Amino acid sequence: MIEKVAWIRLDNGRVLAARSRGKDAYYLPGGKPEPGESAHQALIREIREELGVDLLPGTITPAFTVQAPAHGASAGTQVRMTCYTADYRGTPAPRAEIAEVAWLSPADRARTSRATQAVLDQVWPHRGE
Repeated sequence: MIEKVAWIRLDNGRVLAARSRGKDAYYLPGGKPEPGESAHQALIREIREELGVDLLPGTITPAFTVQAPAHGASAGTQVRMTCYTADYRGTPAPRAEIAEVAWLSPADRARTSRATQAVLDQVWPHRGE
């Protein structure tokens, strides 16, 4: 099981997503906590590293957790992604391993990882495929 934290940012009916270099699917921004790091600390660090924006700590709110097959991992590997909402300061832009950022709608579901599809299904129920 791969444990991850992710940031859900909705704006104008779209969700912020990122695609890493060499990957074919979009993911929610976030990543794996490092040893001794809290979920909030990991989320703040990962978003700053990936998108160059600062999450406002007092606004970080748990949303929900999804579990799905891990994209690009060996068969049977699952990812459990705990999702949070938060306000931020800055303008999201690709940094580190991120090749591009995009604002996706339910119509973009097929372009995302299975875990991100599960999030889209939570955000927009009855609009998935």
